[in-house]
Amino acid sequence: MIPRIEGDSHRAGRIGWLRAAVLGANDGTISVAGLVVGVAAAGAPQSSILLTGVAGLIAGAMAMAAGEYVSVQSQADTEEADIKIEKHGLESKPERELAELTSIYVSRGLDQPLARIVAEKLMSRDALGAHARDELGITETRRARPIQAAFASAISFVAGAIIPIAAALLAPSARVAEVSSATALVALVILGGIAAYAGGASIAKGAMRVAFWGALAMALTAGIGRLFGSVV
Repeated sequence: MIPRIEGDSHRAGRIGWLRAAVLGANDGTISVAGLVVGVAAAGAPQSSILLTGVAGLIAGAMAMAAGEYVSVQSQADTEEADIKIEKHGLESKPERELAELTSIYVSRGLDQPLARIVAEKLMSRDALGAHARDELGITETRRARPIQAAFASAISFVAGAIIPIAAALLAPSARVAEVSSATALVALVILGGIAAYAGGASIAKGAMRVAFWGALAMALTAGIGRLFGSVV
C-alpha cells in the first residue's frame, strides 16, 4: 500500500462541482445585482426593484439548472457511448484491446514486455475500467453527473442572488443602487478568492478577475437604467 504523504491533497476531484457552484454563485450575484442596479438607476420605487430582483433570482436559477443539466448530460451521453464501444470491443476483439492498452503504457514510458504484463494484469481485474480510465480518460471521480451539476448551479445561483436582493431590501430607498453595487462587489471579491484558493490559483488574481467583470456589468446596467429613466 502506498503511504499517504501529509499535505498531498489534489484538487482534481472537486473540479466538476466547484466549477458549477462558482459559476452559479458568480452569475447569481452579477446578474441580479445588474438588474437591481439598473432598475434603481432608472428611478424605480424600492418595491419594483425588489420584485425585479426576485424575478431575476427565480428565472436565473432555473436557467442555470437547465443549461448545466443539458450541457453535462451531453457529456455523460458521450461518455456512455464511448464506454459501450469499448465494451463491444472487449467482447469481440479482446486481443486488439489488449494491444491498444499495451501501446498506451509503452507511450507513457514502460518497455514493451512490462507494458504487456501491466495491461494483462489490469484487464484480468477490470478490463472495461482500465480502458475507460487509460484510453478514454473517464474515471469515477470525473464522470459527468448532470443532476448534481444542475442542482449545484441552481442552489449556488440563489445563494449569490440573495446578496444584492438583501442589500436592496435593507438599503435606504435613495441609495439602493450604491449599496447594492458595493455589497455585490465585496461578495464577488470573496467568491473569486475562495474559488481561486480551492482551485490552487492566485487568490488576488481570482478575486480581481471576478470583481472586474462584475463592476463592468453593473456599470453598464446602471448607465442604461439612467438613460432610459431620463427618457421615460
